[in-house]
Amino acid sequence: MSLDDHAEELASDLGVDKEEVKADLKNLVEYSVPVEEAKQSLRRKYGDGGGGGGGPSRADIADVTPDDGNVTVTAKVLTVGKRSIRYQGDEQTIHEGELADETGTISYTAWEDFGLSAGDTITAGNAGVREWEGEPELNLGESTNVAFEDDIEVPYEVGGDASLADLEPGDRGVSLDVEVVEVEQKTIDGRDGETEIRSGVLADESARLPFTDWEARPELAEGAQLRLEDVYVREFRGVPSVNLSEFTTVAPLDRDLEVSDTATRMTVRDAVGTGGAYDVEVIGSVVAVRDGSGLIERCPECGRVIQNGQCRSHGEVEGQDDLRVKAIVDDGTGTVTAVLDDERTAEVYGGGVEDAKAQARDAMDKEVVADAIRDEIVGREFRVRGNLSVDDYGANLEVTEFEECGDSPTDRADALLAEVAE
Repeated sequence: MSLDDHAEELASDLGVDKEEVKADLKNLVEYSVPVEEAKQSLRRKYGDGGGGGGGPSRADIADVTPDDGNVTVTAKVLTVGKRSIRYQGDEQTIHEGELADETGTISYTAWEDFGLSAGDTITAGNAGVREWEGEPELNLGESTNVAFEDDIEVPYEVGGDASLADLEPGDRGVSLDVEVVEVEQKTIDGRDGETEIRSGVLADESARLPFTDWEARPELAEGAQLRLEDVYVREFRGVPSVNLSEFTTVAPLDRDLEVSDTATRMTVRDAVGTGGAYDVEVIGSVVAVRDGSGLIERCPECGRVIQNGQCRSHGEVEGQDDLRVKAIVDDGTGTVTAVLDDERTAEVYGGGVEDAKAQARDAMDKEVVADAIRDEIVGREFRVRGNLSVDDYGANLEVTEFEECGDSPTDRADALLAEVAE
């Protein structure tokens, strides 16, 4: 049944204008609300219970699922963020964050300004439920009734203060104390054409994470220690990424941060178990060098590796020569593919692209370059630092440092045992 047919049927049942119902139904469906749930929501809006009897059920947060359609919850507001988005071609300001009761937490998006502040206790009646990044999320819209209640106690922190190590994709309304350790300004093709942004790396005492400032504020300069209030977190290449919107406030920090230059050392098993991590370090032996290493060719348009002059996106192209290593690293707890760029590949190979091309030409075989790299690194132990992403194809560590271990495994084992004994 088409959307038009659904709207006609619903308008007939409710005795209201078809075009008005169709517009409401289209809005909900375009926001990923299943059509049957959207129809039930509109039945409630226009005053028909749809045979269900009564309003949406009152629920504990821990019991809310995307299948609920609409619910009523009483909860404390943990965080409130503000952001503008492009919705159906128009700019719209939304409020978003996290709610909690004694049973759990849930994220929310408020499509109207209900005057929420962190620490408020509210009852949200007829709140829509949808799935967002695999979890249920409450949508507070024009059909939602928000009432302020007496304070309730919840086992969660109010206000949004967090450390970088605590952040997860989907967090909103977060406040951070950080130092800018890397930054660059660049022009991108944004939703309104060419847009200036600043991006780089933030650090605190707990971790490092990438960031993007969509307002390209000059305060985000290398070495600056700042208080950032109302940021949101997205996933970028498998790791959390801090995003600053036009509503983010930036101020000098009133305390000194002790930022470490060392990465978080983890076992491969623990690193992969995070689902993606920024600036981690593992120690393991290179057990193999995968196909697609050594002297390769990339598409000049998108940078993807090409095979036989063919790019998956751009078809037949004139490839550009490059160097890469995809090394399988095993530390006894698991394996990860360490991906070395051209600079680090040149270091382990002992030469650049021109040297590799000369060797391949002399041997009339590109594979000799990969073989030479295998001879250099397979069977040896390395300290590998980089950014880890995990997907359906496995775990990949984009390498920033790749050094042969100078200390012996016995010394490291003794140090670990001594640390455990303390």
